[in-house]
Amino acid sequence: MIYYKSKAEIELMRESALLVSKTLSVVAAAIKPGISTNTLNLLAEEFILSNNAIPSFKGYGNPAFPFACCMSVNDAVVHGFPTNISLKDGDIISVDVGVFKNGFHGDSAYTFAVGNISNEVKQLLTVTKESLYKGIEKAIHGNRVGDIGFAIQWHTEKLHGYGVVRDLVGHGLGRHLHEDPQVPNYGKRGSGGKLKENMVIAIEPMINLGTKNVYHDKDKWTIRTEDAKPSAHYEHTVAISKDKADILSSFLEIEAAENANVELFSDY
Repeated sequence: MIYYKSKAEIELMRESALLVSKTLSVVAAAIKPGISTNTLNLLAEEFILSNNAIPSFKGYGNPAFPFACCMSVNDAVVHGFPTNISLKDGDIISVDVGVFKNGFHGDSAYTFAVGNISNEVKQLLTVTKESLYKGIEKAIHGNRVGDIGFAIQWHTEKLHGYGVVRDLVGHGLGRHLHEDPQVPNYGKRGSGGKLKENMVIAIEPMINLGTKNVYHDKDKWTIRTEDAKPSAHYEHTVAISKDKADILSSFLEIEAAENANVELFSDY
């Protein structure tokens, strides 16, 4: 069942989504070689709780996800567990955060470079982020879910030869963390359910440098690439409208913190 939101509910969702964005910017400012993903997770959880919200992911699912954030390093696509292992120069890390506030969830993700990364991986991150916005361009009233997936798949797979993960998809969002419709990152133009005004969805391309194939790690949550090559993941919460998608989350503060890190490591 698809739950359509009122204008007032969309504004509440914007508040939740922007809190996710602020949380990700706190994490972005702290990312550096030598810091553990567990430390980053605790920073994020403390920030969420201090803003009168609760982490959406903690306790979700069966088995219950035990952390506030998904911290997915290098070949981990999504749902990675924070650990006490230190990040090192050249790693990438996808940080996926959800918050529940005022009765609604917000959900967003961003992939960060740790120190200096290779040009090959840098391009993967750039193209994956571009594909998110290609998909968002199609998230308007009257289009179909397949239009979003086609735009993402064309930009990443057809133009750059990357692997588009099939096993995981974007989703509707609202009072529940996962609602209908499912939003794949691949598809045919003009196919799938129709997008209608006041639907809210999470669009989240998960793009692999190599094969599209993935597997579950032994923790039963972490998804990894089958060929052990890196994967990138970006996500926005988006409200469908008539002329242009309304992006409820924001990357502005995240990118500002990320750019400060880039300048720091460009001195080395």
